[in-house]
Amino acid sequence: MTNLETTLIHGAIREGYADKKGAVNVPIYLASTFHQESIDEFGEFDYARSGNPTRDALERAIAELEGGDRGFAFATGMAAVTASLMLLSSGDHIVITEDVYGGTYRFVTKVLPRFGITHTFVDFTDLEAVRAAVKPETKLLYIETPSNPTLGITDIRAVVEIAKEHGALSFLDNTFMTPLHQRPLDLGVDIVIHSATKFLSGHSDIVAGLAVTKTAELSEKLYFIQNSFGSVLGVQDSYTLIQNMKTTAVRYNESSRVAMKIAHYLQAHPLVKQVYYPGLETHPGYAVHAAQSTSAGAVLSFTLPSYEVAKKFVEAMKIPVFAVSLGGVESILSYPAKMSHAAMEPEERLKRGITDGLLRFSVGLENEEDLLADFAQALEKAAQ
Repeated sequence: MTNLETTLIHGAIREGYADKKGAVNVPIYLASTFHQESIDEFGEFDYARSGNPTRDALERAIAELEGGDRGFAFATGMAAVTASLMLLSSGDHIVITEDVYGGTYRFVTKVLPRFGITHTFVDFTDLEAVRAAVKPETKLLYIETPSNPTLGITDIRAVVEIAKEHGALSFLDNTFMTPLHQRPLDLGVDIVIHSATKFLSGHSDIVAGLAVTKTAELSEKLYFIQNSFGSVLGVQDSYTLIQNMKTTAVRYNESSRVAMKIAHYLQAHPLVKQVYYPGLETHPGYAVHAAQSTSAGAVLSFTLPSYEVAKKFVEAMKIPVFAVSLGGVESILSYPAKMSHAAMEPEERLKRGITDGLLRFSVGLENEEDLLADFAQALEKAAQ
């Protein structure tokens, strides 16, 4: 079996993924429509919303990486999430992890109820609570692990088992771990979703979403949604994502190595109240994560005593970009309360541990000594 590091580089240019001219890169097919040779039988591609050879190469590559039946490329990560959730129907019910990305929270709470789709948020680290939340009309258990932004860990196998007991589907947002280090479909999940904007692209230059289905039946249904909604990834961005994915392994593994060092440094610092990182033995779910993933990841969060201290810290940091998003070659410092989870009501944020002192840090590829020195000086200034 080819290792995933090799598949990342060669997956999109294997036989049938590109043309036969011998190019080492997938061609960019700048075409909105495709000539058909016969009135009786059309070719593989007819209109670019329905399919494009460059996007097809990307979709085949991510399906191979995740070990699924078929891959789908969308205009954004949220487009991948919403298209997958559109497999539900009026009267259906979702059990969803309470510690979920803010955009997913917004769609589930503000949009889906208009179509008669209800939801229950649950602490997915509590399996009995998950089981108790399932209703006769429950059709989906939605997992995000590690979750955003407090890195909550869900036992994937256990939740999948609950879903199967009740004839429900299971979806999992795998953005933080990538196919390299977490294999949801192998653990029984039905659809795996990525904000490919993050680690898979890794250069903060495009927005993109990916989804991979486990079965041909789900593939057919999700393709119908993708084609109907039309929120597909453009050909230029498909090409860029194929290129960027080739270096995912080296980028992700190096960033994860440094993230572990930063997590230990912050854990020992007197100003830091709490560190959220699944590589720390003190992290809730540490053992579960180690049993289903092969890396602790490149994202960590930590809590400072107050908003005022957090503000001083952010203003003192020199290296990271202070911005929305994560997974870039540049380190990115975020303030979830006003960025990724601004869509949540303040009381809902507090229930999930998203306090006014919580910061999220995505480790990039800068020199680790420089990053640690930057943390040291910023924490010193924040303490004053």
